[in-house]
Amino acid sequence: MKKILNTLVLLSLVSLSLATQQRQPDFEAYIKKYQSIAISEQKKYGIPASITLAQGLLESRAGKSLLATEANNHFGIKCADWNRATFYQDDDQKDECFRKYSDARESYEDHSSFLAKRSRYASLFALKPTDYKGWANGLQVTGYATSKTYASSLINLIELYQLNILDSDNNKWLASNAKRRKPVIEEKTIAEALADSSSVVSSDFGVIEEPFAHKVYKNNGVKYILAKPGDTFRSIGKEVNLPESVLRYKNEVPSDYVLSPNEVVYLGNKKSHTAPNVPATHRVEAGESMHSISQYYGLKVEKLYKLNNIPYGTPAVLGKELNLR
Repeated sequence: MKKILNTLVLLSLVSLSLATQQRQPDFEAYIKKYQSIAISEQKKYGIPASITLAQGLLESRAGKSLLATEANNHFGIKCADWNRATFYQDDDQKDECFRKYSDARESYEDHSSFLAKRSRYASLFALKPTDYKGWANGLQVTGYATSKTYASSLINLIELYQLNILDSDNNKWLASNAKRRKPVIEEKTIAEALADSSSVVSSDFGVIEEPFAHKVYKNNGVKYILAKPGDTFRSIGKEVNLPESVLRYKNEVPSDYVLSPNEVVYLGNKKSHTAPNVPATHRVEAGESMHSISQYYGLKVEKLYKLNNIPYGTPAVLGKELNLR
């Protein structure tokens, strides 16, 4: 699918080329709001954070376009190969279909996936994440946008706001724009974390402001915290800059599920395999469920069922030995 910029974005590109090179407060606010997501996407996919942010700035008009405000679509991606929520607005044709997201983070994640899964952009991933000029020119050559000044517009934005610093030294850029504590994220099993009485420290998962209420660990390579009395998915989500619905999805619980003290809350998606240092099997003990066992090992519930050839939704049987790999 050829990615086409909407008319409003084309107009904004023309305006940018005519405007004096002066930083705009709304652009700076957008960068501050979404820079951590762009950095996270760079770490996962290798797309320069500067490129992602510059594209977001241009195509969403710093988050103010109708597509961004009504559909959380910051990159103007249309509906081809999409079977989820949609949004319609005029573009090259009347009432064209665009992808609609639950939040901006989902838009950023889909933008990365959109580039990574299409062969036309494959050559870009051979470039270094610090080669923002190569990426900008490559996006124009491969037809991401129809504007003939698309590459220069991206490069101008990156250099005006010094976004290229994100690509090579994320910590330096963050330190120059906001105070952050260094993360202390440890690879610990659930049992080790429960026994840990060390003091509360900060995490660096998304944009998290002080005060920090939890210590962040890793289990099976996935970040998690231990719930405290009074915690809810909403309160934890607010702390780690994730929507409540996303946290519930990552932890595979319904909307009416209530947290208990010391319960594991994953901040990332659980894995389809267990860590090599855990036992090959687990014997079901009193009070355990398939979900609680999956949480303990950082393993997806559905995968736990498949590993044991058990129909999904079947309750755990006391004393049964379950395969973990």
